[in-house]
Amino acid sequence: MRRQAILLGLLACAFLGRVLGQVAVALLEPDWLPPMQDWYSGLLPYSILLLIQVALLALQARISWDLWHGSGFFTQRYPRFGFGLGWFSYGYFAVMVIRYVITMAFFPERRWLGSGTIPIVFHWVLAAYLLTWSRFHNPSHGGLHADTT
Repeated sequence: MRRQAILLGLLACAFLGRVLGQVAVALLEPDWLPPMQDWYSGLLPYSILLLIQVALLALQARISWDLWHGSGFFTQRYPRFGFGLGWFSYGYFAVMVIRYVITMAFFPERRWLGSGTIPIVFHWVLAAYLLTWSRFHNPSHGGLHADTT
């Protein structure tokens, strides 16, 4: 379980970096970070988006904590949940690939990592998180083997 906890923790830290970067841009507007429009698609008001991001980070922290310690709610394995979550993560990743391709087709000035790609990249990070968590639940289908550490 500790291997999964480490990998999930690293992915959560990457997402935390994105959230902290966006907060820094919103509050301080440092020159060394991209402007807010590069971090944020504007689909939700930023205050609501930030609350959702903090809730996701809290959930990710709890999942990693439980797996690291080998006890708690999130250490229970649910293979059917893992199977569904795995397929969801593949679909989520694919939708973000399509979003990236469409964005690049209609806004060539944004290629490769231009304006608006930060959210897409971090959706890929979240999809990787979900895939990793799905493999914890269903190690026989996901390639990660159950360990007792």
